[in-house]
Amino acid sequence: MTERSTTQTDAGPAGDPTRVETPLGTFHALRDGDVVRVRNIRYARADRFAAPSPVAPDPAESAPLQHVRYACPQPPSPADQVYGPQLRDVEPTEDCLRLSITRPAETDGALPVLVWVHGGAYVSGAGDLAGYDPIVLVREHGVLVVNVTYRLGALGFFSDGGSDDVAAAVEAGRPANLGLLDLLAALRWVRDHVHAFGGDPDQVTLVGQSAGADAIAHLLGADGADGLFSRAILQSPPLGVRGGRAEVHAGLVEAAGPLDPTGTVDDVLAAQQRAMAAVAGMNDRAGMPFAPEYGRAPMPSEEEFLATWRRRAPGLELMVTWTSQEGETFVQLDPRGRALRDKPVVGRLLAWFVCRKVTDTLFRTGCKAFAKDMADAGAAVVAAELTTRPVDAPMGATHAVELGLLFPNPDRWAEAPVIGPAGARTLVEAGRDLRAAWAEFARTGRLAADRVGTGPGWTGELRVTRRS
Repeated sequence: MTERSTTQTDAGPAGDPTRVETPLGTFHALRDGDVVRVRNIRYARADRFAAPSPVAPDPAESAPLQHVRYACPQPPSPADQVYGPQLRDVEPTEDCLRLSITRPAETDGALPVLVWVHGGAYVSGAGDLAGYDPIVLVREHGVLVVNVTYRLGALGFFSDGGSDDVAAAVEAGRPANLGLLDLLAALRWVRDHVHAFGGDPDQVTLVGQSAGADAIAHLLGADGADGLFSRAILQSPPLGVRGGRAEVHAGLVEAAGPLDPTGTVDDVLAAQQRAMAAVAGMNDRAGMPFAPEYGRAPMPSEEEFLATWRRRAPGLELMVTWTSQEGETFVQLDPRGRALRDKPVVGRLLAWFVCRKVTDTLFRTGCKAFAKDMADAGAAVVAAELTTRPVDAPMGATHAVELGLLFPNPDRWAEAPVIGPAGARTLVEAGRDLRAAWAEFARTGRLAADRVGTGPGWTGELRVTRRS
C-alpha cells in the first residue's frame, strides 16, 4: 500500500488531504505528519429498524467525507458535564455505519489491528470523536486503529419482542440487537478488507470502554463472532448490570409506544427519552436501559450465555480493567449524589461509601468474576485496576479517566472536568507507558509488567491483579 500527498483544499480537522493506494482502489485520506487516516468508509447499509447489509468498499464514496465526523442521532448527553462537549462539530445521521482507519503513512503491511468500540451507555457517542483520536498511539507503536460507529438507543438496541430470527423480526417489527449486528458487520469488514490498508486480519484486538467493553463482552457470546478476533481489552465493562433486564425492557416498550419506521428521527428520539424517563429508578438496570437482549439474535438465551462464554474461552487472550473510583462519575451525574455530598459534616463520607458501592457493584466485582470465569475456562486473562488520575483531580481515578491517556487530544480533554486543563497539558507524556502496554497486549496478548505508571501531571498506576 502506498500513499501520496495532494494539495490541501480544506482547512477542516486533522491533516492535509492525501490519497492512499490500496488493492481496493485509491482512497482519499488526511495526513498528519507520519500518520494517515481514511475517514467514513461505509461498512454496511441499513434501513431504520433493519439488520445491516454488508457493502464492498467504495473508494469514491467516502472521498468528500474526510473532514466530517458522523454519529448516530442521539439526544444531548448529561455526561457532557463530566466529559465535556463530546459531539461538537459532529453530524448526526442514520447513515452512520461507517469506520475510520488510522495507520502509519509508510508501512509494509501486517500491522496489528485495534478496533475501537466506543462507550456511552448504548445511547451516546460515536467512534470517530475527537476524544478517541488514536494518532499518538499509531505514531508511537506502528499499529492500525479502526474506529467504528454503530447504531444507538432506540435505533440500535430496542425491539418490540417477537422472533429471535433477524429476518423474521424485520418482517414482524423492530428486531433486537441491531447495534451488535452493526459491530459484527464491521468486524467482518475488518476481516475481509483490513489487509488492503496494511493491517493483519489474523491479529485483531477489540478495545472498548464502558458500554463499548460491555458490547465486546456480549460479542464474545454472540452467534457469528467466531474467528473475527482473538484478543480483547475491556475497560470498565459494567458487568454488574448484565442480564436480568426483562422488567426494564418491558417498561421501555410500553412507554415508547409504536415507532413508525417512516417517521422522523426526532419522533424516535422523543420516544427514546420518554421511555428512559419512564423506567428511571425502576431497578439497578435502569441506569443503562438500552442494552443487548438475550434470546434474540445474535444473542443466546440468558441461561446459555455463561456457557457460551466458557465454550469460546480457549484460545482467547483478554485484558479486563476497571478504575478504583468508577462511581465518582455517577455520584456527580446524579442530583441525589450531589445533594448527599453537600450534606454538612458527613456528606463527603456518605458520598465516598456510595461511590465505593457503585464501583464494586457495577464494575469491580463483575470484572473479577468475568476474569475468573474466562481464565478457568481456558482463556489467557490479565485483570488490572487503574488508579491513574490527574494530580488534584476532583473525581480521582473515575470512570473513563484513562481515555485521555490512551487518546491524548489535549484541546479536547481540557474541556472535560474529569481531566481538566492541568491534566490535559501533559497527556502525551503522562500516558506513554499506558499506551505502550495496550500496544504490547495487541501484539502479544500479554503484559510484561505488573505495574504501569503515569508521567508528569498525573499519579497512580495500572496494577495487575490476576494473570492466567
